[in-house]
Amino acid sequence: MKLKKIVKFEGKIVCLTGLCIGGTNNDINIGGLDKEVIKNPVTNEPYIPGSSLKGKMRSQLEKKIGKIDRNPCGCGQKDCDVCLLFGAHRNPGAPSNPTRIIVRDAKLSEETKTLFQSLPAERGSYLEFKGENSINRERGTAESPRFFERVPEGAKFDMEILLQIYDRDDEDRLLNAVRQSLELVELSYLGGSGTRGYGKVRFDYEEGEIDI
Repeated sequence: MKLKKIVKFEGKIVCLTGLCIGGTNNDINIGGLDKEVIKNPVTNEPYIPGSSLKGKMRSQLEKKIGKIDRNPCGCGQKDCDVCLLFGAHRNPGAPSNPTRIIVRDAKLSEETKTLFQSLPAERGSYLEFKGENSINRERGTAESPRFFERVPEGAKFDMEILLQIYDRDDEDRLLNAVRQSLELVELSYLGGSGTRGYGKVRFDYEEGEIDI
C-alpha cells in the first residue's frame, strides 16, 4: 500500500450562531461561569480542537450510514467509509487501516481578530456571556441560573483538513465521504447545547492537491 496523494480542504469555519466548544466547568469562583470555551493558554484566544470537529464529522457520518452505537464504529471493513476515513475504533489490525483523515486545530482567523479588536473597549472581547435558566412550571418563574461563555456569531476560524489517498483507494468515494460529513455537521451543530441553538456553522473551503 503506497500513499498516492494528499488532498487539502482549506478555508473557514463560520459561526452562524454562538459557539460553546471544549468548555470546562468553573467551580472555583463563586458566581463565575458554569462553562467556558477552550482557549489557547498562551494567547487566551478561543479555538476549535481538531478532535472535536473530527469526532462530530465521524458521528454524523455514522448516523447517515446506519452505524449508530454506544461506541464509534470499529468494524474495520474496507467498505466502511467511517473506518476508512477516521480509523477503526479500538481495532488497530483492521483491514481498513490506516486512518485517511487529519483534522487540524482551527485557530481564530486574523480577520476575526482584527474585527473584534476594532470594537469599543467594552465590546472588544472575543467572547460573549449567555445566561440561561430553568422555568418552574408551577410558579412560572425562572430559577437555577447558569452562565455560558460562547464564541459570538460571525466569528471565523481557519480550517485545514488533509485526506491521505492510497493507491488502492477509491478516491472519489473518499472525497465524497469527507464532503458529506462536513455537510452533515452543517445540518446539525458543533460543540455543546446545539439543541438550544448553539453551534450552527458553515464551512467555506476549497480543495487542492499537495505534492508529495
